[in-house]
Amino acid sequence: MIRPGRGAPAAALTLAFVLAAAPALAKETGYVFVSSENDNAVTVLDGRTWQVVKTIATGPRPRDMRLSPDRGTLYVVASKAGRVDVIDVARLELTHSIPVGEDPEMFDIGPDGKRMYVSNEEDARVSVIDIAGRKPVATIDVGEEPEGVKLSPDGRRLYVTSEVANMVHVIDTATHRILANVVVGNRPRRFAMTPDGGEVWVTNELGGAVTILDGAKNALKGTVEFKPKGFRADEITPVGIAMSRDGRTAYVTLGRANHVAIVEVASRKVTDYVLVGNRAWGATLNRDESLLFVANGLSDDVSVVDTRTRKVLRSVPVGRVPHTVVVDD
Repeated sequence: MIRPGRGAPAAALTLAFVLAAAPALAKETGYVFVSSENDNAVTVLDGRTWQVVKTIATGPRPRDMRLSPDRGTLYVVASKAGRVDVIDVARLELTHSIPVGEDPEMFDIGPDGKRMYVSNEEDARVSVIDIAGRKPVATIDVGEEPEGVKLSPDGRRLYVTSEVANMVHVIDTATHRILANVVVGNRPRRFAMTPDGGEVWVTNELGGAVTILDGAKNALKGTVEFKPKGFRADEITPVGIAMSRDGRTAYVTLGRANHVAIVEVASRKVTDYVLVGNRAWGATLNRDESLLFVANGLSDDVSVVDTRTRKVLRSVPVGRVPHTVVVDD
């Protein structure tokens, strides 16, 4: 046995003991993170008790969020500050911010974690961000009011929606050139993709539908329309979308229709509608896909849906106007 003063300082022994006893806090914490646009904060929930662990102040109007590939960092768009805030998941602290351009809304991160692609709504541009350097390295002009941003599985193509142009821009990430402009439905918002990138699903907020693109041909391939009972067509406003890892099931939030549509991808058929909160917006699956988390922007809560029974297990109060849910499990 090594004693203090004989081969190891007491401080070193203490540190070694602490490190040995400490859990791997930076990964699989079980935390559920929810950005709240009107609170300028991210609410951190315990994924077992659903109690608030901490509220982390951010820049004004936090929206989209993503974990880094190693899951040690949470990136949060602060739209009115023109930046992305960087949160250390282990410490639950904001460590620094990265300037990304005017009115950022959504973003995606390259497979290697080195580049971030951010839609700048007011600038009609996409900013390409060097994450380590904490600065933009390029901008790409797109249609007015870009929102949704999605990289192909290999990171070679970037898909961006333009809400005003009713268009999806397909961009080569190596050259930053637009490869195709594909007209879709009315006011396209966000994306999901089959595992091989063969199909790109786009929600159309004012079209009440999802447009499906052929990922190889950059052409229209199909449409899924939503018609939950008891709602007018103008109340059916799909925005959020999540797809299972096997590419068999898509979950689409229907905005003011207060439901999530469950779609069989192969047949394009809606198999169920699940009643959730008011203005169902963001949609996120946990890692084993047993739970779907839905951010409800007008009821200030998150619906936790059992994907097997297709029932809401609970509604968890969070901050005002929740936008995005991220699960570190």
